[in-house]
Amino acid sequence: MHRTKLLTFALMALVAAAALPAQKRTPNLVVIFIDDMAYADIGPFGGKIPTPNLDRMAKEGMRFTDFSAATAVCSASRAALLTGCYHRRVGISGALGPNAKHGLHEREMTLAEVCKQKGYATACFGKWHLGHHPKFLPANHGFDEFYGLPYSNDMWPLHPAYAHLPTAAERRKRGYPDLPLIEGVTVVDKSVSGEDQEQLTTQYTERAVRFIEKNKDTPFFCYVPHSMVHVPLFVSDKFKGKSGHGLFGDVVMEIDWSVGQILDAVKRAGVDDNTLVVFTSDNGPWLSYGDHAGSSGQYREGKGTMFEGGIREPTIMRWPGRIPSGTCSEFASTIDIVPTFAKLIGAKLPDHKIDGHDIAPLMFNEEGAKSPHQAFLSYYGGGQLQAIRDPRWKLHFPHQYRTMAGKPGGENGSPTPYSQGKIGLELFDLDNDPGESTDVAAKNPEVVARLQALANAARKDLGDKLTKAKGNGIRPAGRLGKNDKRLTW
Repeated sequence: MHRTKLLTFALMALVAAAALPAQKRTPNLVVIFIDDMAYADIGPFGGKIPTPNLDRMAKEGMRFTDFSAATAVCSASRAALLTGCYHRRVGISGALGPNAKHGLHEREMTLAEVCKQKGYATACFGKWHLGHHPKFLPANHGFDEFYGLPYSNDMWPLHPAYAHLPTAAERRKRGYPDLPLIEGVTVVDKSVSGEDQEQLTTQYTERAVRFIEKNKDTPFFCYVPHSMVHVPLFVSDKFKGKSGHGLFGDVVMEIDWSVGQILDAVKRAGVDDNTLVVFTSDNGPWLSYGDHAGSSGQYREGKGTMFEGGIREPTIMRWPGRIPSGTCSEFASTIDIVPTFAKLIGAKLPDHKIDGHDIAPLMFNEEGAKSPHQAFLSYYGGGQLQAIRDPRWKLHFPHQYRTMAGKPGGENGSPTPYSQGKIGLELFDLDNDPGESTDVAAKNPEVVARLQALANAARKDLGDKLTKAKGNGIRPAGRLGKNDKRLTW
């Protein structure tokens, strides 16, 4: 959906919103989305790295201890967050690279476009990763402003993992082009350097603060998908050597500083009690990077797997006077953000199917509120439905997965190769075994049968390479046409 399709009713909504006193406006919305942050990387979830601002946010808001990313890899996870759909449904899988000629389809309604219905100012500062050519960039998906990287910061010819190679040609052997920095749909830096990457967290944060200050008198949606803590790790001089937990700890500290800056900006703007701030991440840690990766704590495995370590994320929601201080242990997911925000601001959802649910009752700690998910079906890896869960039980289907079990990860930014693990048809009781260590399928055949039946329905809808089901509910990704403008630098 292009901005021209929304212009008329967006302008009408903006005029109406401006006429309302601040306390009667729909809430401002902020989503801070970290890259590759693990469950136990921050203080409110057991982390040892100093995170005073996130500690404050958790004290003043709600911690979600069973909150799942939609899947365990970058582009797919972001597509799900912004559309409220399983990534399979919108045709986005894996992590799009510099050679990709597809991206999020213009037909998909993003969270920004949901907000535009109600006259919101909208901005994205950070990593996009849903297509880098102009038709796929945020400006054509409902965002008024964009500043950031088109994809992951390791899709770069100067990745530190290759610094040991003797020649520039060898260090560029992956064939990546120089990493561009984009504003709107224009490349403003054709070759991002390591020194540039040291400033990314600060620059995204400063842009977000200015956006909040500029739009304090009108509803706003600010999306801050940080490039960190994805490798290669970079941190500004403000935090180098400050954490006591190496470079990774320093980077987490700077992310925490960014959260504090945004929360303070909201308060200075006088809209603290009318602003919902959500903090979460796209997937778990990239374990092969060892001391440059985070910790999933008690949860099994990490990024790229369908175990809890790959998808369970540290999540905090804060809205003074509306969200009480506390902990929610009910299951919820990033696919629930779109329908929840739409309900809160009175906006319409798209006329095609979405998969998320309104979780406002969980946010507001309403009496008797339970997870709205009968089944969660987003455990797809390589086109295979590898697992399914309900609020308590999780059933894995036979598949291979990458693992670092039994060996250490890499050091100083260079990864260690993964090994391949295998799992059969195994059932885990997440209430009593969140680490997915003990298969209880034989003791609970009725649970296995119920989840298998739900999985069969999911395969008909979303497909499955394991069973060769095509799926009749999959919508295609957007494709770069012959006459579409290409982003060049």
